[in-house]
Amino acid sequence: MTRETRSALIRNIEEERNSRVIVYVTGDRKGLETRIATDIFPFALELLARIGKRERLDLFIYSAGGLTMAGYALVNLLREYAKHLGVIVPFKAHSCATLIALGADEIIMTPMAELSPVDPSVASALGPQITLPGQPFPQTVPVNVEDVAGYIDLARKELGLKDGKSLAQVLDRLAQSVHPLTLGSVNRIRQQIAFLAETLLGTHEEDSAKAKKIVETLTKGRFSHDYLISRHEAKHVLGLNILEPEPPFEKQIVDLYREYDEMLQLSVPYLAESVLQGGESARGVFDRAVVESTDASFVFRTTKDIKRIIVGPPASPIPTEAYQEKIISESWVETDII
Repeated sequence: MTRETRSALIRNIEEERNSRVIVYVTGDRKGLETRIATDIFPFALELLARIGKRERLDLFIYSAGGLTMAGYALVNLLREYAKHLGVIVPFKAHSCATLIALGADEIIMTPMAELSPVDPSVASALGPQITLPGQPFPQTVPVNVEDVAGYIDLARKELGLKDGKSLAQVLDRLAQSVHPLTLGSVNRIRQQIAFLAETLLGTHEEDSAKAKKIVETLTKGRFSHDYLISRHEAKHVLGLNILEPEPPFEKQIVDLYREYDEMLQLSVPYLAESVLQGGESARGVFDRAVVESTDASFVFRTTKDIKRIIVGPPASPIPTEAYQEKIISESWVETDII
């Protein structure tokens, strides 16, 4: 796992595609998740400036999702530097990453590649709060847009509630669990995501009826945010412009993904105890996302102090061992070491 190894693999992909490649990987390591956001823009712009304007540009992406407006803006930024945009999906390109893929002229998917519905979640300080086992403080949880719509559909279609009074009671009960302002955001974002998806498809899809059908399917037609869209479904059911790489090229794509899997430890759940190693306190350094090309590499790095604590009443009815974590630093850093 070295920068030199990754750069060699990126160059091989560039030769195969006759393009330049930018890599964007956000981590879904359990406990250290990151997501697509606008904080990468200065670094993406620096990479693009070094590459210069090109006929063809590819984005190699692995992500479980993020901010939809960030994904939309990223596609617009990439298109400022290339006439033809491709998206290479080695494995996961969920939610916002699927939205990004919709903005590409073509999507290169390996057999294990996954797209997903693009129904986002609303993260708000006014969102519902839960306390997780082993954690002393409650956490705010996001509200999925289609979950709210599903709750209303349950009342209308499954329970047969139609009169205004009954539906008002349903909404009142929902508003007791989810702040009304958050519900308002849900409704606004539901309309916004369809607009963004259709706009991105419109950059290369001339058939507006086909584009509307694709957006309808991805925003409402798959029922669950956890639904996974295979390469076959993306190509033959949705009708997206999917390319299936030949085995030698496919191996290069998968080998590059495995480098990031190892680099960010994507397949290894985060455990505080693995940092403490039996001690009472320790400092851990975690690389959680990367954006890079053959010209430069930027890594999102978090440093935190971890301490073993005992939580008692009222947070816990009986003394319970837990972990206290304090972030010391968190930023994007340029590095050629890893």
